[in-house]
Amino acid sequence: MCRLLAYLGSPVSLQSLLCQPPHSLIVQSYQPREMTAGRLNADGYGFSWYDRHQRNQPFTYKSILPIWSDINLPSLSDYIHSDCILAYVRSATPGQALDLSNSQPFNYHNWSFIHNGAIPQFRQRLYRPLRDRLRSPYYELINGTTDSEHLFAYLMQLQDSHPQQPLSQTLKTALEDFQELAIAHNSQLSANLILSDGQHLIACRFAVNTTPPSLYYLQQDDSHLIASEPIFPGNWQAFAPGSIVKVNPTQGPQWTVLTP
Repeated sequence: MCRLLAYLGSPVSLQSLLCQPPHSLIVQSYQPREMTAGRLNADGYGFSWYDRHQRNQPFTYKSILPIWSDINLPSLSDYIHSDCILAYVRSATPGQALDLSNSQPFNYHNWSFIHNGAIPQFRQRLYRPLRDRLRSPYYELINGTTDSEHLFAYLMQLQDSHPQQPLSQTLKTALEDFQELAIAHNSQLSANLILSDGQHLIACRFAVNTTPPSLYYLQQDDSHLIASEPIFPGNWQAFAPGSIVKVNPTQGPQWTVLTP
């Protein structure tokens, strides 16, 4: 299972998040502490960041190399500074192609998205039921074969259908729909999701018929971090299963817990 990291706060270098912490994503790629499936996250990595002085849409870098072996990362991570960053290291589901179309983050307009979790036998169980719910242009958003990209496309369809609705409410509706599909098709589903529009973070820890992967939240002064595993010592708060948090830089975290 992949490892996730998201940051919102005062501008920082990418290096200070991805590379320098004692339990950074680089370390988590080869020595994760809380993975429940697999031992390594060696199937590529990616990150998105925002610079709203240039544009509202996120910038993205993806690689199918293990994060520890990409010679471009030291220069990029030292150069890039941002107040909003999403990053992940990938542990590919067996049978999924190792290519850039299956690599996260996925973007749509000003939204960026990362996912940690799995839908076992996705092609056999939920692939067609989920795709049948997608309309154009959201169906055409999908370039790869991962369950992650399908979940993102459905979430963006819901958001565009209710543009005045807070995304945390849209995410709640999407999770309820995913739960309905998983139960109807006798499937497991785990979906730790993090989204951002460059000004907020919205994240959830969620699963159906299984235990969700680990996810933590930390507020330090005016900075907010969400991570699969704490990247450094601190007062990290574990997400409860079925919980959603919305982070606004000018307010404290707003928590919602889904009713079982």
